[in-house]
Amino acid sequence: MSAEPLLILDQLSISFDDQLVVKDMSLSVARGETLALVGESGSGKSVSALGALNLLPANAKVKGTRRLGNTDLSTLDSRQWQALLGNRIGFVFQEPMTSLNPLHTIGRQLGEALRLHQGLHGKAARHRCQELLEQVRLPRPEELLDAWPHQLSGGQRQRVMIAMAIANQPELLVADEPTTALDVTVQQEILALLTDLQDHHGMGILFITHDLNLVRRHADRVCVLQHGIVQETGPVADVFRSPQSAYTKALLSAEPEGRPSAIKDSTPLLMARSLGVQFQRPKRLFQRRPPAFEALSPIDLSVAPGETLGIVGESGSGKTTLALALLRLVTSQGEINFDGTRLDLLSGNPLRQQRRQLQVVFQDPYGSLSPRMPVADIISEGLRFHQPDLQEAEIDRRVRNTLHEVGLPEDVSQRYPHEFSGGQRQRIAIARAIILEPRLIILDEPTSALDRTIQKQLIILLRELQHRRGLSYLFISHDLAVIRAMAHRVMVLKEGKVIEQGDCDKVLATPQSAYTRALIAASSLAREVAI
Repeated sequence: MSAEPLLILDQLSISFDDQLVVKDMSLSVARGETLALVGESGSGKSVSALGALNLLPANAKVKGTRRLGNTDLSTLDSRQWQALLGNRIGFVFQEPMTSLNPLHTIGRQLGEALRLHQGLHGKAARHRCQELLEQVRLPRPEELLDAWPHQLSGGQRQRVMIAMAIANQPELLVADEPTTALDVTVQQEILALLTDLQDHHGMGILFITHDLNLVRRHADRVCVLQHGIVQETGPVADVFRSPQSAYTKALLSAEPEGRPSAIKDSTPLLMARSLGVQFQRPKRLFQRRPPAFEALSPIDLSVAPGETLGIVGESGSGKTTLALALLRLVTSQGEINFDGTRLDLLSGNPLRQQRRQLQVVFQDPYGSLSPRMPVADIISEGLRFHQPDLQEAEIDRRVRNTLHEVGLPEDVSQRYPHEFSGGQRQRIAIARAIILEPRLIILDEPTSALDRTIQKQLIILLRELQHRRGLSYLFISHDLAVIRAMAHRVMVLKEGKVIEQGDCDKVLATPQSAYTRALIAASSLAREVAI
């Protein structure tokens, strides 16, 4: 690794409307080096990178020295920034669904970066796009070029973002939580890929993450942030072996722990029989329509009152498709029985009324909350729909009580989603679900975008709510440590098929399939400070 400095930030300070959010931050990234920037949600990690690269809104004030090689970044105009970003600097954003344009295919969005910076068009651009998708280990790359962002899983969209970032072989790659939506096996593949590219091109990487276990394995140095202030910086081995600040010690000790309460009633609340999902592939001009893609092979499952069924598997294994099928949000085949009612036979208003008892918390806590509605309206929207005769005073009372139950103060009710951290937004999403007093909640990767300390708090909250309200959970996650802390039983999916299922402790301790063993091995590999 070369010691030549590539990115230099000295005394970087960032403020919004006179509110200081990053104070006197100094760091450097050398060519061929990976510097990890870590800290809790809201600590200023992403803001620091965005501010350094001129990607913050106009009301942000950025001070201090910023250099990329011999280029003084503070002197660049908008045209020079346009030539720099996406070319010499690649950026992988945290939320791939909101970063990808929903109105353009994957191929068109990848091709745009190649057209702007390399002048590639037509077949040459498409061929290069296919190579990039192959590099990031995406299946069926030729087919995915014509797919839309909503047709890809969260992990697949993240890999598309990485492909876009490395398209022009940048000198510096800023990776903002690049593995957040990825399962443990794909995490290792993606980070190994970035390491290979780094070795080949001498690329510097600024790796923003909340996963300290990934930092331990894949970073050379680490910079720890709290409330926009650097707590300590140094080689990863030194900081992890003997952290100097109390904050770093707290981060290193935060891991999901404990087990859910025992269930009292094994009578199924939710049952699915031969549940399957197929998606039609796009038809090309003058060609026959290809056979449908089987996203979920016919499976059986059940969830008892007060029970948590964990669903695990790699990105694209069908976890979210299963959740959407159970909620009747995608067309499916088979039976879905909820508390004696066949949901698969319902439509229109009868189905909408049943959905009051089945709520969902989505993976992306920002994308699932309306940016134009204050918190009180977000939480009460479902209540107003299902109970239109409620008085405003009663609605306000329930909103206040629900905010208190999820650990948020009442005075946040008139604030908007963008004013909250990721963990706080996820609490708002949970409040929106539980205010309707459902019997089952589907949680789709609810902790994947959160740092370990916030994950731990959220898991404790979910277990308390389950115990207090008798809730059932269908808990989807690629994080086996979280599954162990939450689930009574676990189902392992691969390519839409059930590989094995059973008692959570038993499956994780003595897995029967090679695939499950590979997942557990990858998880242990990624967590050398594991539970």
